[in-house]
Amino acid sequence: MSRSTVDLRSDTVTRPSPGMRRAMAEAVVDDDVLGKDPTVDQLERRVAKLLGKESALFFPSGTQANQAAVLLHTRPGSEAVCEAESHLFHYELADVAWLAGVQLHPVSSDRGHLVASDVARAVRPGDRHHPVTTLVCVENTHNMHGGTVVPLPLMCEIRDLAVERALPVHLDGARLWNAAAASEPSLADYAACADTVTVCMSKGLGCPIGSLLAGPAELIEEAWSIRKRLGGGMRQVGILAAAGIWALDHNLERLSEDHVLASTFARECDALDGLSASSPDTNIVMIHIERDDLDEAAVASRLEDRGVWILPAGPGRLRAVTHLDVDDEGIERAIEVLSECVS
Repeated sequence: MSRSTVDLRSDTVTRPSPGMRRAMAEAVVDDDVLGKDPTVDQLERRVAKLLGKESALFFPSGTQANQAAVLLHTRPGSEAVCEAESHLFHYELADVAWLAGVQLHPVSSDRGHLVASDVARAVRPGDRHHPVTTLVCVENTHNMHGGTVVPLPLMCEIRDLAVERALPVHLDGARLWNAAAASEPSLADYAACADTVTVCMSKGLGCPIGSLLAGPAELIEEAWSIRKRLGGGMRQVGILAAAGIWALDHNLERLSEDHVLASTFARECDALDGLSASSPDTNIVMIHIERDDLDEAAVASRLEDRGVWILPAGPGRLRAVTHLDVDDEGIERAIEVLSECVS
């Protein structure tokens, strides 16, 4: 990627900063499969404390961490309730069915704000004709609804329903950092609404690799074996964990800057003829194309030819994500190029 390119495809495209690279190079490491790497142990303890959980475990990807959570909570031939546009449903290659033998029951919502009454209707009655519901999955922030922050009261109501029905709750909190940065509740407040929670170090925080699964110590101990079975055991993983520690020290508090840039970008997009964009909650902007002579693939291709990278996100829609490698100048250039491409 050239220096003049403005890459808004995702907040996962960031490059490690010089400080992060130094931390990785100087990390104290050991073989984490044979024992315990001291640097990853430090990161796991720190993330668990931030989330108010007993324990946490480092995974190479959020998908693997989510699948480990499903395997922890369910049994083959059962069903998990999730939001209809969730990452778990759309972007994890039907792993829930393939690995866990579990069927997903998607529930539609407004802006990703899954509500307890809809979840209650999706929970199976428990007769011999239906699969048994064994898990409720929620997502915050919600990716495909434009990085929306699911309000804490809605999550608390789902937690209360789950307790009443004796169901565990898993929170896909890949961008939970952004939810906490954009609202009053803390990371621990949100995480308290779920038995297990995943967070991603490579979304927003600028790390090259890594997610963590947090929850009760007994479950996380079991998750270690599941991770091993899924091929997720890593050796000198402290090199990657050091990036996470550095990111928590330097990049966590600056997430609101990405939100401001996303709001600016959305406002300018909405002012362009043939486009609309709502003000985002966090760092994801969904751009809707409202002209018959334009489509998302053609616009994305024109933008790429001019050095601005934005991904199509379904019919008539583009998704742009701000992050620490995009500044005010980059957003100004993106708006200028986008205006040229649609005029």
